[in-house]
Amino acid sequence: MLIVMKADATEREIADVVRVITEMGLRPHPLPGAQRTAIGITGNPGSVDTSHFENLPGVAEAIRVSKPYKLVTLDLKPEKTVIKIGDATIGGDELAIIGGPCAIESREQAFAVAEAVRRSGARFFRGGAFKPRTSPYAFQGLGEEGLKILAEVREAFGLKIVTEAVDEESVDLVERYGDVLQIGARNMQNFSLLRRAGRSPLPVLLKRGLSAMLDEWLLAAEYIMSEGNYNVILCERGVRTFAQHTRNTLDLAAIPAVRRISHLPVVVDPSHGTGKNYMVTPLARAGVAAGADGLIIEVHNQPERALSDGAQSLTLEQYDHLVAEVRAIHEVIAPAPVG
Repeated sequence: MLIVMKADATEREIADVVRVITEMGLRPHPLPGAQRTAIGITGNPGSVDTSHFENLPGVAEAIRVSKPYKLVTLDLKPEKTVIKIGDATIGGDELAIIGGPCAIESREQAFAVAEAVRRSGARFFRGGAFKPRTSPYAFQGLGEEGLKILAEVREAFGLKIVTEAVDEESVDLVERYGDVLQIGARNMQNFSLLRRAGRSPLPVLLKRGLSAMLDEWLLAAEYIMSEGNYNVILCERGVRTFAQHTRNTLDLAAIPAVRRISHLPVVVDPSHGTGKNYMVTPLARAGVAAGADGLIIEVHNQPERALSDGAQSLTLEQYDHLVAEVRAIHEVIAPAPVG
């Protein structure tokens, strides 16, 4: 169920509705919007009588929600969610660029790449300390040592840190050192991990699963939001198809498809989406043109020596060219400022 408050509803009236929902043994999810506050209700095993709410002060209407997801939808929040991480945003007017290596290999490597990322004007630095790899013999990441290097990068360059957690224990560590918690494609339906991320104070970047349909992806976001963390960023990173010319097939149609359903921001990962260095920039351009709120780009100072995903990593020079091109496209398609 969805409770829509009147535009002039007071904080006391909103609090009273939240109290009534809680006293019924249900969970309220108030989400303020530009025009009004909406309150989603979860935890009900069946339908809830709308009359419990319709006559409460400040309530405009109570709406039954038949969709499988309740909190990610435009019904709850018609305006796009803007995720604020310190002085940086994802989903706002600025194109969010998240640049960095697939994996943190050393302090020297991380600092060399971070210098280029900062110079480009990007606000976010990505780097994996925990790497869920297909082979148990492949480089698995530096663990907490890698997170400490990422924290040094933030201190030295002022970049916000985006890094992956692979289990509940690593969430605890990412919360200590990072700024945005990433849930990787292989863990998109790790429901205990999603619920733990939902209790995290950090925003969550949720990657689409390797073969996930749109509803499955959105319901994974619903898991996180149902625990009270409403700062979720969706990341399209390509899906498995019969195609052999790319590592994955980057589904840019997912961007407008999500826009018709959800208020959550969407970023695109053309690095994992293609798996090939020469395809990353063209697909990044296309992602921005399709309306993505940001890009997550793998860049390495020595891709030929990378311990993880060197084939899809851009050189520092290629990364600079990509940033210039996608920003030019974003300026063309971005709505003109009001006034």
